[in-house]
Amino acid sequence: MTYRLDWFEKWADYSPEKVAVKESESGRTLTYRQLNDLGNRVAGEWKTEGLLHGDRLVILAENTLDYFTLFSAAEKSGVILVPLNYRLSPRELDDLLADCTPKAILYEEKFRQVLDKTSRFSSLEMKETIEAFGSRLDEVKAQKSTPVSCPELSEDDPLFILYTSGTTGTPKGSLYTYKMLTWNSFNTTMRLDITSSDRSVTCMPLFHTGGWNVIPTPFLHRGAYICLTRKFDPEQILKLLQEEEATMFVAVPTMLQLMANSPAFPSARLFSMKYFIIGGEPMPLPLIKKWHQKGVPVRQGYGLTEAGPSVTSLHQDDAIRKMGSIGKINFYLDYRIVDEGGNQVKPGEVGEFLLSGPSVTPGYWKNEEATKLTFTENWFHTGDLVKTDEEGFIFVIDRKKNMYISGGENVYPGEIEKFLYTHDSVKEVAVIGVPDEKWGEAGKAFIVLKEGFSLSENQILTFCQGNLAKYKIPKSVQFLPELPKSDTGKINKKKLLELHQSQIK
Repeated sequence: MTYRLDWFEKWADYSPEKVAVKESESGRTLTYRQLNDLGNRVAGEWKTEGLLHGDRLVILAENTLDYFTLFSAAEKSGVILVPLNYRLSPRELDDLLADCTPKAILYEEKFRQVLDKTSRFSSLEMKETIEAFGSRLDEVKAQKSTPVSCPELSEDDPLFILYTSGTTGTPKGSLYTYKMLTWNSFNTTMRLDITSSDRSVTCMPLFHTGGWNVIPTPFLHRGAYICLTRKFDPEQILKLLQEEEATMFVAVPTMLQLMANSPAFPSARLFSMKYFIIGGEPMPLPLIKKWHQKGVPVRQGYGLTEAGPSVTSLHQDDAIRKMGSIGKINFYLDYRIVDEGGNQVKPGEVGEFLLSGPSVTPGYWKNEEATKLTFTENWFHTGDLVKTDEEGFIFVIDRKKNMYISGGENVYPGEIEKFLYTHDSVKEVAVIGVPDEKWGEAGKAFIVLKEGFSLSENQILTFCQGNLAKYKIPKSVQFLPELPKSDTGKINKKKLLELHQSQIK
């Protein structure tokens, strides 16, 4: 063990009465002392009940204050938290329960009916509703508890199993270790200048690494303050950012677009905000400018479940000058950009983004095959195709899996999408490769138009002519009222392919 694994023990000594987390809907709060005491109490209960170091505890609940008590108890005990997406079907949940083989589950009462439809819920040894868990602890949170230690804990032990979204296949359980937790916090803190005086509102779901590890865990490591909300609501978030005097807020571009379109936007006063932290996909220039005019700089970056997720950061001063860039690599990470043969490419050339460092996962839960396929020696293959410019700024071109081959030429949908966004009528766009008798594959663009605008397929294709190489121009265009999104707001291209396939049958 090379560093402290239990953060709350120290902050309970340094700032015992400082509020660490507040639940906006209920007004419930936890100070750093209470987080430490409750963590000890719960870890002690788990030990008595036989929930021990290395056992898995599944959580199926919307964002709740009690998640943070569980986080504190897990840090002290070595129990592995497995937060699952509460939007999954019984079949999907059953598969994940079979994969992680939990000993215990905490669930929100309203999800009981879904769990009852799984084959594995009834056989779990320990079950409790999150409501009962939170109510029981609220009654004793003023009491001190006996410290609990787990001497066998190692920095390489997993604290979380975080399942990837599964939009391209079966979800994999990414191991998130104590080492990753700490070094991701260092990377995030150093690049975002987080201090104990910072304050944030967080609404990202806590079954996702973006919900835990972009803001909450680095903030808790620094002794800062978090206001938690159950879900995203544009008007409510604008209100909370003002009331809580937030200094940082993490979101995806879709969320910021909805906030900018809200009736509450013109009167919102966000004077305490240092910047918004944006990930998931590039943010359109008009939206960046709209928030900059509001006095809120935009800090874009790149991350993924298996690597932090804090991987790169684009300083807010470069948001417009380097629009479309994910910035530069964070402090304690190394990267390579390689071709299909594993050779380093030159600046300006496209290659796969490889990462190495202490915030990178050691692999996937009980999935040696996926782990071997993802690593070359100590280098993690992100599956993203990137390039650097003459100043060393990194640009994501596309997902390697999104790339398609048309007439022998590699086509990167992200490059086409970036161009189509320059059309004044286009609100959202996604391009996928679809089977084509002549070319093997051809591009299909799915477009959402801005309100009040109309456009034809021929107008879009004419717009592309002369601006894109012929093989890059989509062969067809389909207009939709909205694009399908994942739970984290990313465009779901798998759903678009399914839509295309259903239309040609």
